[in-house]
Amino acid sequence: MKRPHPAILPEDVAPVAGKTCRQCELADHGTRVIWGEGSPGAPVFVVLDNPGAREDKNGVPFLCGTRETMQKAAYEAGIESGLIYVSYILKCRPRKAYDKEKARAICINYLWNQLEAAKPAIVICLGNVVCQSFFGNPAAEVKQLRGKVHAVRDYSVITSYHPLAVRRRPVLYKYFLEDWRLAAAKLKII
Repeated sequence: MKRPHPAILPEDVAPVAGKTCRQCELADHGTRVIWGEGSPGAPVFVVLDNPGAREDKNGVPFLCGTRETMQKAAYEAGIESGLIYVSYILKCRPRKAYDKEKARAICINYLWNQLEAAKPAIVICLGNVVCQSFFGNPAAEVKQLRGKVHAVRDYSVITSYHPLAVRRRPVLYKYFLEDWRLAAAKLKII
């Protein structure tokens, strides 16, 4: 089977309440709300800290390193892109300083609503920021949480490193791939 090239996943439409949210200062950063990407209702629900760069300075969509690394590991673990939905703690990309704790505390409520509607088989939290917000523990760290399935609010949760950390430190890729394989095993793909 030929390996597909990583691709730009289709963007999910944000509900009106999400698009018009003014509860935190991120609303004034001049970036648009990105609700999620991929296949809504997919069994694998990936959580990142924020949408990051999805377009170049001219507004042309591109595949960033985060998504490329994530898709590579998912594919190698046997999880096809159609089985993945990606969302974020923050629904827009921060462009300047902001009250991180306040924004995350407000924005995660949108994520809980998304999860309640999606009812995924597995949630994959990528990076320390996501783990801290998702587990409700400011001391949570991937290196202590990864490698096993956790239960958070009745969701089966796997944690791993943020894809950008994996790109900066390639030695982490084997652990990143192990975590994606754990998700595949949980889904009974492998």
